[in-house]
Amino acid sequence: MSIVDQARQGDVLVLTINNPPVNAFSPGVPEGLHAGLDAALAEEGVRAVVIIGGGRTFIAGADIKTFDMPREQAPDLRGFISRLDSFEKPTVAAIHGTALGGGLEVALACNYRVAVKEAQMGLPEVKLGVLPGAGGTQRLPRVVGVQKALEMMLSGNPIKATEAKELGLVDEIVEGDLLAGAVAFAEAHANIRPLPRVSERTVTDASPEVFAAAREGIKKTHRGQLSPGYIVDLAEMAATQPFAVGWDAEARLFMDAKDSPQSRGLRHIFFAERESAKIPGLSKDTPTTDIKKAGIIGAGTMGGGIAMNFLNVGIPVTIVETSQEALDRGLSVIRRNYENSAKKGRMTMEDVEKRMGLLTPSLDMQDLGDADIIIEAVFENMDVKKDIFTRLDALAKPGAILATNTSTLDVNEIASVTKRPESVIGLHFFSPANVMRLLEIVRADKTSDSVLATSMALAKRIKKVGVVVGVCDGFVGNRMIHRYGDEARKLVEEGARPEDADAAMHALGLPMGPFEMSDMAGLDVGYLIRQHQAKVRGEPKPDGWLDRIVETGRKGQKTGGGIYDYDENRRPKPNAEMQRLIEDYRAEKSLTPREINQEEATKRLVYSLVNEGAQILDEGIAGRAGDIDVIYIYGYGFPAYRGGPMQYADEMGLGNVVADLEQYGQTPAPLLRRLADEGQTFAGYDRERAGA
Repeated sequence: MSIVDQARQGDVLVLTINNPPVNAFSPGVPEGLHAGLDAALAEEGVRAVVIIGGGRTFIAGADIKTFDMPREQAPDLRGFISRLDSFEKPTVAAIHGTALGGGLEVALACNYRVAVKEAQMGLPEVKLGVLPGAGGTQRLPRVVGVQKALEMMLSGNPIKATEAKELGLVDEIVEGDLLAGAVAFAEAHANIRPLPRVSERTVTDASPEVFAAAREGIKKTHRGQLSPGYIVDLAEMAATQPFAVGWDAEARLFMDAKDSPQSRGLRHIFFAERESAKIPGLSKDTPTTDIKKAGIIGAGTMGGGIAMNFLNVGIPVTIVETSQEALDRGLSVIRRNYENSAKKGRMTMEDVEKRMGLLTPSLDMQDLGDADIIIEAVFENMDVKKDIFTRLDALAKPGAILATNTSTLDVNEIASVTKRPESVIGLHFFSPANVMRLLEIVRADKTSDSVLATSMALAKRIKKVGVVVGVCDGFVGNRMIHRYGDEARKLVEEGARPEDADAAMHALGLPMGPFEMSDMAGLDVGYLIRQHQAKVRGEPKPDGWLDRIVETGRKGQKTGGGIYDYDENRRPKPNAEMQRLIEDYRAEKSLTPREINQEEATKRLVYSLVNEGAQILDEGIAGRAGDIDVIYIYGYGFPAYRGGPMQYADEMGLGNVVADLEQYGQTPAPLLRRLADEGQTFAGYDRERAGA
């Protein structure tokens, strides 16, 4: 079997792409397709050509790994599509599975498109910081209209074949065997001339208002990103310029976008997320447990949110609380969340009742005895958690996974009170647990491979991005965020206003700065952690300016105000009284305020994350720098187009990061300094370790 098979079916030449697993347009595919077109021209008896994908899909897009190839080595998708567009004999794309990116562009360059009704098609390039680069920006508006084309290209989301048929993107839905249907369609259209070519169509539904609205929209949906603006510009060209003008402009802008730090960041996180699913040293055939029933201890914000993840995928949940009032309150929040989703059209009321029907409330932990996994989601108190795990050890069935949702505490210490520490693991969900996609999977010293593998498989099943981390105070995400918070407080002590620190992170693309995030999470959360840490270390009670704000009774958004006041839309507004409290604190501590510009604030905040991340990496708490980036993208709102803090540091140059850390009084982590001295990157460090 060659990468592109040729086979005659009557007067039709069938070209089948065999490039598993997804028939990506990688080296060898264009050569095979060109050879097929050559054969079709050489044989007079061939009246039409069908292009179809072997295996499970049509063409799922270009091979992203080829983006970094020298141009002369990369597969020439544009060259093939140019030839396909002007080919002398009718061509039919036969689509099953997905036609995405370059795959849809190939289909658009064919004269006709047929598909099975389950097929999906789209142009997802914006998700990688690029744009359709082989005619997609010019052909799609000519077929489905500007409005729909912009919607598809700016969201990157695919549409189903049935919708594509209504839009004219698909000419026929094939019932039954796709190949037989495509060949019959090709034979029926073999003599039609002139050949219909998308490039020769004109756009009829364009108006200046459409493009103005699109440009305004991307300021909110794609703030700070490069490629969405290019996409709008190119769609406007499709509507107002000859095809050749837009085709040439598309090539230039594609290269600009591809070579940008934003695209490198998005491509980095694309691969890092896939790597994070691989656990070094864990065999692929490690046995896993089929999770058929879950138990949750605690029906508060976290417990209820965690339960929803299981209910959403049809896994029954028993949820346990200590009082009927707390249980009723938790169940009502879960129901309200589902009903709000139903009001927004995201599910039906039947779906709501189906999910709620899978939920069993209880006041007795003994009711968890038949659960395959039990997740403790009570407040952060080691004594309480150890008491719960002692009781779970006595009641849980053999083989059940005992998980804690702790965000900072020592999972080894929690496991130590059981006779089955191999069954204990940390599953750190992020709030709100039913929304946030990150799941830190905390491997304790004695956690078994089977429990670890089951937890990773479960994360995928409940639609989370699972990342394995080790045990330390705060694990990866919160340990880094504590250092970030420390640096933010220092910035204010030295003269910055809280809103200056927040603005510095907005400039980087984060939706919230450190103090907005603290107010949202609750200032008392960090306050209690600092109090606990000081007590454990035998240190005096913390007395920073932020601690003093909490002691005034202001704990953040939940009390109507914290560092900031909040309007009815939860927009933060500076509070003059809190500013005076900060100024009084500086005066009491003899701190002379100075002007701190945005560049310094941004560097100090981001590089505090990078520096702690490097230390975590060196200690083996995180397995890869890419894992840290995945955690920060999915758990903390770091902009995906920056690639995460470690990728951002690579873009800035680790030597520059070290120099800035030293300039601002921070000591670079040993690993960070070594990589900088060697002219290395975190990405290179990951590759080196993967190859070791």
